[in-house]
Amino acid sequence: MFLTIAFYQFVSLRNIEQLQTSILKFCQKNKIKGTILLASEGINGTISGEKNNIHEFLKFIKTNPFFTDNFKNLEHKESWASKNPFYRMKVRLKKEIVALGVEGISPTENVGQYVNPEDWNTLIEDPNTIVIDTRNNYEVDIGTFKNAINPQTDSFREFPSFMRKNLKNDKQKKVAMFCTGGIRCEKATSLMLKSGFEDVYHLKGGILKYLETIPKENSLWDGECFVFDQRVAVTHGLDEGQY
Repeated sequence: MFLTIAFYQFVSLRNIEQLQTSILKFCQKNKIKGTILLASEGINGTISGEKNNIHEFLKFIKTNPFFTDNFKNLEHKESWASKNPFYRMKVRLKKEIVALGVEGISPTENVGQYVNPEDWNTLIEDPNTIVIDTRNNYEVDIGTFKNAINPQTDSFREFPSFMRKNLKNDKQKKVAMFCTGGIRCEKATSLMLKSGFEDVYHLKGGILKYLETIPKENSLWDGECFVFDQRVAVTHGLDEGQY
């Protein structure tokens, strides 16, 4: 069995070229595969390998003095697969770890309220809450939360346009957003707060944490959750889906 972890953290980074070299070398040495993105705004990745090697990676990135405590609070989500869902290891440098295309948006400076999976149902069942799926069309088609709005986007870069056109009269309303692992909805809350929205929330850990945490019988999730590897989709308990 191979342990797959998904993680991200918005944090100001310097010397990302050196980080890239160090992380890639460690992963290759320990037969870890997947993709990690690095930018001045943080880290975003999904990797897979033998359990002990993945645990060593987490120890390495959280305690190595080279990283100057940048990732000591890094959170991750775990799932298992019978074979490694990735073919190679890539560590890429990007302008953004999730591309929104709007200058000056920084979750490290301004971000919405985190909502734990255990509290998410209560929030989105409130009839006064606007619930928005910040993912793309092909992801929403596989599964989403009941009564969530689909922005009809093919790229996260289209989300600011959706917001301006469709939510301009809702700046005083309660808005709850979600995405696969938490990264897109977290950055979307930063955008919305900067745009004048006042009461903005996002699902901590994203859909993956919700499916990992909330039993199927108590779940408001409908369908499966698209993931960006060879599993294609996962369902409750982060078991591999049938899609």
